[in-house]
Amino acid sequence: MYQAFVMYLNPDSKDEYKKRHDELWPELAALLKQQGISNYHISLNEQTLHLFGSMEVPDNFDAERLKQEPVMQRWWQYMAPLMRTKTGSNEPLSTSLTPMFFLE
Repeated sequence: MYQAFVMYLNPDSKDEYKKRHDELWPELAALLKQQGISNYHISLNEQTLHLFGSMEVPDNFDAERLKQEPVMQRWWQYMAPLMRTKTGSNEPLSTSLTPMFFLE
């Protein structure tokens, strides 16, 4: 199953956001793969500071379970100063996107 979403980068955070993802924690990468996440991409629209994310997940993917994992919580806390987050949480504010076209 394919999922796509938009997140929102704070001004002047582009370089640090890129650096932190270039140095992604091995334990976080392992967790994402363990959860069946693959082909995970994040791209930046530099004019709007919108981050476009897309990934493939298994049909039985449990996003709520992933959100509770300690390493996920630590990553969100680490990234929170760089991006908009949900009120009262370090979870990135994101908007799910509706698939409109696919060419294989």
